[in-house]
Amino acid sequence: MALKKGVLRNLFLYLLIGHILMIPTVSATDDPPAVLSLSDTINMALDANLNLKQSQDEVRAATENRKASITQFFPTLSASYDYVHRNREQTQELTGLGPSPDFIVRPDDEYTFVTSFNQPIFRGFSLINQFRIADLDLDAAEFSEKITRQDVILDAKNAFYSVLKTLKLLEVAKQRVSQIAAQKEVAENFYEVGMSPLNDLLESQASLANARQDEIVALNDLAIAKSQFNTLLRRQVSAPVELQDVLDYSPFIYDFQYCLDTANENRLEITVADLDVEIAQKELNLAKKDYMPSVNLRGEYVRVGDDWQSSGGEGISDAKSWNIRATAEWDFWEWGRTHFGVREKLHRLSQAQYRREQILDNIELEVKTAFLRTRESEKNILTVEKAIEQAKENFRINQERFKEQVATTTDVLDAQTLLSDTLTNYFNALYNFKIAKATLYRAMGQEVLE
Repeated sequence: MALKKGVLRNLFLYLLIGHILMIPTVSATDDPPAVLSLSDTINMALDANLNLKQSQDEVRAATENRKASITQFFPTLSASYDYVHRNREQTQELTGLGPSPDFIVRPDDEYTFVTSFNQPIFRGFSLINQFRIADLDLDAAEFSEKITRQDVILDAKNAFYSVLKTLKLLEVAKQRVSQIAAQKEVAENFYEVGMSPLNDLLESQASLANARQDEIVALNDLAIAKSQFNTLLRRQVSAPVELQDVLDYSPFIYDFQYCLDTANENRLEITVADLDVEIAQKELNLAKKDYMPSVNLRGEYVRVGDDWQSSGGEGISDAKSWNIRATAEWDFWEWGRTHFGVREKLHRLSQAQYRREQILDNIELEVKTAFLRTRESEKNILTVEKAIEQAKENFRINQERFKEQVATTTDVLDAQTLLSDTLTNYFNALYNFKIAKATLYRAMGQEVLE
């Protein structure tokens, strides 16, 4: 009997422990998502962006290429080891000295070891031009990385404010549904007691259906904006997004000329365009190298022998030797190849100069467009901001008048539509202003984290 009780007690303990182990535990992954500020969003985007990583690798590659170009100024060292086996050794009979064995002139096995160096002296200024091109390529890669960084910051701001804007528009859509639903209930009650006609009820029902449809659209717009936000940060596309709201704004105080002057001074695209022109000029100079001879200093140390150690032997007249020579080479006739190559580089230089002018024109257009969008949105904020309270009061008055049966359902719904449109216009103006100002700062070449 005691043994049976012990077995039952152990079984109970096992079941209890198993139940406890099966209870889900709260892990760090179950924590609610952190609320991200604009600064957090920008930093995460910079850490995750693949274009920026490619630009950073391009800088590293250009750095290595510059290092490689420096080595062209130094001498190159080389070595070779050669073995030759002949079908027979070559001999020569000694005459005039009486009977004697033949003299070996060339052994059947011959080993040759050669070490040499080659120091370029002059190559038509090609070495210095190649180094300058590599140096300019590195500068261009570094500036391009900074340009990519500015683009990522703008994309992060755009995604951040787009989520906030669609979130506010969803709140407006939900508020509209709630207000029209309340109006429909009042219309139903009035219709049931015969205080209002059927068409008032039908109108409120139709308006409610339209409002719910607009709410669905707003929900989808918010989901898309969050997906784009997560994609920018390279997170799961359906990851929760919680952002710190930004309802305040600071006016933009500068005029267009200041913005344009700042852009012409700060835009890195102009610097890269200048570097491209300079690179094209260096490549033109490089193409002219074949108009001049090349001069090299060369030296060799040679060991020859009939064994693998190349240490002389019978038939080897000069087991060890060395020489130094200067060589000038000039291909003075190539059927116009150098001439055509130079003309090609002239056209490449012209293309680079045209691209620079095009970039200047595009920058001016970007600044002008962004400046006008910023001014437009800022004026809209000031205009609509004053109308919000008026629209709210108008809606409240029409609701009260409807309850007193001195206004129709149409009056109430029109007032509600006016309120919704006013709020929608305000939030569109507010966040469009923030996006336009971020675009303007980018067009000015300034990295402003706001």
